[in-house]
Parts: sequence; structure tokens; C-alpha cells
Amino acid sequence: MSDRYARQSILPEVGAEGQARLAAATAVVVGAGGLGCAVLQYLTAAGVGRLLIVDHDCVEESNLHRQPLYRMSDLGRPKVHAARAALLQSNPAVRIDTLEERLSPANAAPLVAADVVIDAADSFAVTYVLSDACRRAHTPLVSASVLGLSGYVGVFCGSAPSYRAVFPEMPRAAGSCAEAGVLGTAVGVVGTLQAHLALALLLKWQPTPLGRLISVDFRTLHLGGFSFTGAREPAGTALAFIAATEVSVADIVIDLRSLAEVPVSPFPSAVRMGVEALEQARMSFPAEPRIVLCCRTGLRAWRAARALQSQGYANVALIAMGE
Repeated sequence: MSDRYARQSILPEVGAEGQARLAAATAVVVGAGGLGCAVLQYLTAAGVGRLLIVDHDCVEESNLHRQPLYRMSDLGRPKVHAARAALLQSNPAVRIDTLEERLSPANAAPLVAADVVIDAADSFAVTYVLSDACRRAHTPLVSASVLGLSGYVGVFCGSAPSYRAVFPEMPRAAGSCAEAGVLGTAVGVVGTLQAHLALALLLKWQPTPLGRLISVDFRTLHLGGFSFTGAREPAGTALAFIAATEVSVADIVIDLRSLAEVPVSPFPSAVRMGVEALEQARMSFPAEPRIVLCCRTGLRAWRAARALQSQGYANVALIAMGE
């Protein structure tokens, strides 16, 4: 066995058999930002045989304080390519594939055909899309989020309940790293914990981390968490995200973004309306067509969908357009 893995393979929890399991495994990492950088570095170092990196962003200077895979020379370069080059410098034996695309309902299903999926995108819409796809494929999902000085990581799907079972509702509003700030060390710790839980799954440790959530308050140094193995999947039809390409001419599209956000909607026949106005008004849409609600992150679309459902509109779908 290579000296590279000697310090971990000597552990009875790993051994030659465990190292072989890692070498034969495929892990999909969605997001090559702060969380993803930590995940990718440690999975590569541990000898996970194949990694698929999914990300649509390019490296910006504001990334560098919490994304140590990248250098000033990478500014403007797609993250997937910069990350792959850096990772292969540390372990050329690992196969690293890249997909320079935004994770969406259109491409999620084939991507989750893996041994483990790591959700490092820090996007509610991506998490719900990945959870739905992983649940259908019975693939474990290690999902995490960090904002400010707090974060969490949980292990969903596979033989455990889905993200929807634990969090059936999106929050009404959520901050972003750009708005609320984030400490690089907090992101690094949570991303490293994601990598650790992914390795625990691949090594088939018992008790399994499936169905566990761990929270960290980096200001007070408080660790929390709980088991959600008994959580039940939501009853009824779930609010589903769809891809923009799945919109048909028969759909009623409501673009919840302001004219300042998007002066021209990509959907020519879209009704432009703010979520607050939709929540306060009684709508009079035809009952039969599907109503598609569109916003940037999916949060306003979720709120609008709930408002329409309370008025009896059952056939609704959501689109998170992203930046």
C-alpha cells in the first residue's frame, strides 16, 4: 500500500479493506466554494477514487479568504477547473471530473448516481433539488450550510429521511455571505466535517451517520445536534423546483423579481408581481394551467406558492433562477 495513506490505513476503522473501498468510490461535490474547497481537499487526500465537481462560478477575490484551493492567479477562472488543477497537484492518483454548470432539476438525476453526494452549494433550492433526486436514487446526501458564525451539517437520504422530512418549509427570508458575512475558519470546519461524514459513509462505519444533524455556534463554541431517523416524509405532493427549460406555453408564469433585479424577464408572457402583493391579494387565475413561480433563490417562489395553495391553486411549480 502507498505510503500516502499509511497514517489512515493503519487505523482499525480503515485498514486495507477500507482504503480499497475509498479507492473504488465515487463522490459528487456540488459547489466548489468555501465548503466545497474543504470537502474536496480532504476527500482527495484520503484517496477517494473519483470525484465529480459541479459548479458554475468563477473565482473572485472575495472568495480567497475562505476558499484556500484558489490563488490570485486563478481570478476569473472557472472554479471547477482551478479546483481540479490544484487537487491533482496534491494527489494525481484520484480521478477528478468537472461539470461547469449550475445544479438544476434538469441535470440532478444522473449526477446523483454515486456512492455519496455532498451538497456544498449553500443554496436552499439546490438542497431541495438534490434531496429529491437523492431520495429517488437512494443515495446518501451530506448537506451543510454556514452563515456568519454558525453552521450545520446533516446526513440525509440513502436509508435516512430526506431533507424535506426534517425541513418541510423554506424560511421566509435568508441572508447570504455577501450580506451577513462569514468567517473563513467557520466554513472550513463545517466543510471538513462534511468530508469526515462522507468518509464515514464510504467506510461503512457503525453506528452510521445517516439521520444525524450536527450544529455549531462558532461564537459561543457550542455544539448541538439531533437524530432525525424517525422523521416522516411530508404528506401530499411536494412543492417541486423545475428547470426554466421545462416551462411550457400553457403555463402561467409569475416572475417575482423586480424590474430593478431583472428589467426583462426571460419568460416573455410572465406576469410581473412582488411576493408581498401576491400574498395580500386574492388571485383569479384559471384553475387548470400550471402556475410557475420564479425568483432568484427560490424563497419568494416558495412563499408565493404557499399563498396560492391557501387559495386553492394546487398545480404550482417553482424556479430558482440564481444570480
